[in-house]
Formats: sequence, C-alpha cells, structure tokens
Amino acid sequence: MFTGSLVALVTPFDEHDRVDYAALKRLIEFHVAEGSDGLVIAGTTGEAATLSRNEHVELIFRAVELAAGRIPVVAGTGSNSTAQTIDLSLAVGEAGIDAYLLVVPYYNKPTQEGMLRHFQTVADAVSKPVMLYNVPGRTGCDMLPATVGKAAIHGNIFGIKEATGNIQRLKDIQGCVDTGFRLYSGDDFTVLQFLEQGGHGVVTVSGNVVPAAMARLCALARKGEFSAAKVIDDSLQPLNTALFIESNPIPVKWAVSEMGLIAPILRLPLTEFPGQYHAQMRAALANAGVSLEDAA
Repeated sequence: MFTGSLVALVTPFDEHDRVDYAALKRLIEFHVAEGSDGLVIAGTTGEAATLSRNEHVELIFRAVELAAGRIPVVAGTGSNSTAQTIDLSLAVGEAGIDAYLLVVPYYNKPTQEGMLRHFQTVADAVSKPVMLYNVPGRTGCDMLPATVGKAAIHGNIFGIKEATGNIQRLKDIQGCVDTGFRLYSGDDFTVLQFLEQGGHGVVTVSGNVVPAAMARLCALARKGEFSAAKVIDDSLQPLNTALFIESNPIPVKWAVSEMGLIAPILRLPLTEFPGQYHAQMRAALANAGVSLEDAA
C-alpha cells in the first residue's frame, strides 16, 4: 500500500464559486512532475465540508481522470453519518480511486464502540481499502489505540492517518496492530519523528507547496537517512508554522495562489488569509526554497 508523501490537495474554486477544473488539472500536473507519492481528494484541506454531494462526486471522478494512473488517488468520503458515508463512498467507488479516507465521525461524539462499528460497517460495504483518520482537534472525539487495533483486524481497513501530533500515540497504536497495518502522520510538524518511529508516510498540507521536498524527506527517512531528512525538515518548520497560523486551508490556499496555480478563493465560513501574515508566509516559502516568480 502507499508510502511517502500523500498530499491533502486543496480544491480550487473560480470567481463564480464553482470548482475550477482547469486549476485542478494544473495542480495534478504539478504534483506528478514534483514527485508526490499520492493525492488525497476532498479531505479537510480540500474543503469537503463545503461541497455539495454532486460536486464531491464529480471532483473525485475528475481528479482520477486527470491523474490518469500516474499517481494514486485517495478519496475523502467520511462524514458523521454512517449511511451517508456509505452512500457517498459507493457513488465514487467506480471512479478508479485507490482507497478511501474516512474521518472519525464528528459532532455526534460517538463512543469507542460506535466508532468501531461505524468503520466496520463502511468497510463491509465498499470494495476499495479504507484508511481511518483520527483528528480529535476537529472532530471533538478521539479514536483510542485499542479501538484502532480492533478496527485493524478488518480485512478492508489498511491504515490510519493519525493527526494528534503525539508520537507516544503512534507508539501506542503500534502496540495494538500487526506490522502490516499502515501508519500515516497527519501532522506536518512531527512527520520526521513519526517516520523515525516506523511510520509509513504522511498525509500532508505542506506538500501542497513543497511537494518535492516532502517526498524527498519521506524517501530519505525510508532509507534510514535521517540526518539528511532532518535538514529538509528543519527548512520546512517555518512554513509549517505559517500554514497553520489560521485555520487550514486558509493559509495554504493563499500560498498556492501566490505560486500561480489557483485563485485564492475559499468558501464560507472560511475567510481570506489576513494581510498581516502575508510577509511571514512569503518568508517561510522562500526559506523552503519556493520561488514565487517561477513556481507557476
């Protein structure tokens, strides 16, 4: 299954608030050329919560079409309703995706048993493999390692995006799953430590703007060249800080727009990236080796 840098791709919109498929094509060509190891479409960074069902389905179908088998595509189809998650997942199941990303149900605050049964029920209903996604800072509830271990027994659940940023949490999960279960960081700040501890990759926000660097960091870590990987990681930390200075994906969409790849358009309730942070972001991009004049 997947290793390396899986980019949680932004969803571009045009001035009429429609999904901009010409810009989506530019983004996918950019990531193929820069060596990203995979794309996650319609996740948190992709503003999935603001997409209509028809938009969500079309976005995933078009992304697979544009990727044309050159890069794996993971479809974000999770919600806080098991029935709706199954419905959306089945709707995109024939698009040619490689896997699903399913978030822990938010707002409902399910019990650990409820989370487990949610994921088992969805995994039973779909034919493509499932990656779990634990991000308690957004969902309001936390899928504990013991529950991950129970879910990992399911033959169609292959891994988890663990976004707590807590390396001890990774160690605890490793103690509950077998060695074939795949572990992905959901926190760009701690990705190197995550890989050093035996993680298999990252679902990254920063990879939207520095795809080659993030893919290279993962490749070096995979070969055990952690000193070289740390040089890259150190250069990216100011960028990570800038990209999360406001709610994701507000900063990253502005950064990608500065690179000439998309328009800096978000959907409400997200709002524009404040001007007071523009200089910090530009400096962080420069520190990470991004030339805004040449990036497009």
